[in-house]
Amino acid sequence: MHTVRFRDPAGSIRQGEWHGEEVSFGGETYDLEEVDVLPPSDPDKIVCIGRNYADHAAEMDNEIPDRPLLFLKPPNTLAGHGDTVTLPAGKDQIDHEAEIAVVIGKQARNVDAADTMDYVAGFTCLNDLSNRDDQRKEKNWVRGKAFDNAAPMGPVLASPDEVPDDADIELRVNGETKQSSSRDHLAFPVPELIEEITTYLTLEPGDVIATGTPAGVGPLSDGDTVEVEVEGVGVLEHDVRIP
Repeated sequence: MHTVRFRDPAGSIRQGEWHGEEVSFGGETYDLEEVDVLPPSDPDKIVCIGRNYADHAAEMDNEIPDRPLLFLKPPNTLAGHGDTVTLPAGKDQIDHEAEIAVVIGKQARNVDAADTMDYVAGFTCLNDLSNRDDQRKEKNWVRGKAFDNAAPMGPVLASPDEVPDDADIELRVNGETKQSSSRDHLAFPVPELIEEITTYLTLEPGDVIATGTPAGVGPLSDGDTVEVEVEGVGVLEHDVRIP
């Protein structure tokens, strides 16, 4: 099943079903042009994973860490499908990073890897936008990773059965493929990530884990159109504006 959060013509936020060019809720069906598609969850936090694909670690002149490299994106980073994302001005390099995102379905703490999928509501697409100018100058990555609209996410939440263990992930900029890989290339798979994260902090319903990006990250320019596609989920699309 594919579910979608959206704002209906009356301004109410709904959780409905996605039908490609239409969404439905409560016996009503709306064309996508009639509604605002929102990020598929409203998380307290987004837990991101660094260097979780060997090819991306290599392109950044790094190695896969001994344990998952964790950092956070707060709720202000969220943006949705179809949004025009305004990036920080005056920067030389703000990169795209396509990621498969996990949405948590129920409160999770000290979860064993074997039980982790019981806590997963589903999967979605995420673009971990990264301000390299400042990321390279700081250790906590607040300026580099936590700026407004730095985590476009969506368009839908796909139930776990819809997303294969080897699901493909691809990112295109203005129709040109820049990143292409699959879920089975994760250095630390989803069960290991949830087990590790919940050892240290409680994941709440709606929280998101961004599982890392494959090779091919690169800079964005004003006016670019970005598409992140995850097999079994669909395509997240957003535009870029740089003042």
